[in-house]
Amino acid sequence: MKSRNFFSEVIKQGIHIGAVAPSSKFLVKKMIDPIDFSKVKCIVEFGPGIGTITHELLNRMPQNAILIVFEINKEFCEKLRNIDDSRIKIIGDSAENLELYLQSQNISKVDYIVSSLPFTLIPNLVVRKILKIAKSVLTPKGAFIQYQYSLNAYTKLRKTFRRVDLNFTPINLPPAFIFTCTN
Repeated sequence: MKSRNFFSEVIKQGIHIGAVAPSSKFLVKKMIDPIDFSKVKCIVEFGPGIGTITHELLNRMPQNAILIVFEINKEFCEKLRNIDDSRIKIIGDSAENLELYLQSQNISKVDYIVSSLPFTLIPNLVVRKILKIAKSVLTPKGAFIQYQYSLNAYTKLRKTFRRVDLNFTPINLPPAFIFTCTN
């Protein structure tokens, strides 16, 4: 999906999409830098949109790893289904249901969760539930990596995770904060 198609989807579905443009290569790099790909067995991605981060995750993941992506936008799911890679599982459902899908795949823990969810557009109760579930399914050395366009999510993340490291990229539309959260 090209940027203009992404933008038209934003116009149609704006309340559910937290971005106005696909993630820049600078944001993608900062989102995946904390990941130790040499030991990855399972990565989960929340809100992949058109798959900008998804493609880079797949490029770096081992061949025996799995990538489970949660996307509620049907148009984006269709685009993601065009990715020709047996390691990706596309789930057209809310990240709230992560545990159910992990159980159906016989997966108890995941190494990393990479999230582009627009927390400012999601009710607080749902955000808290997603974060609680994310924390519970991470391996001890795992991380929850989230970007946002403001610092509003910092308090929510600190209430859930023991450590929250902050990074920033001004070269994105709009500029973005990257939170790397660990237990």
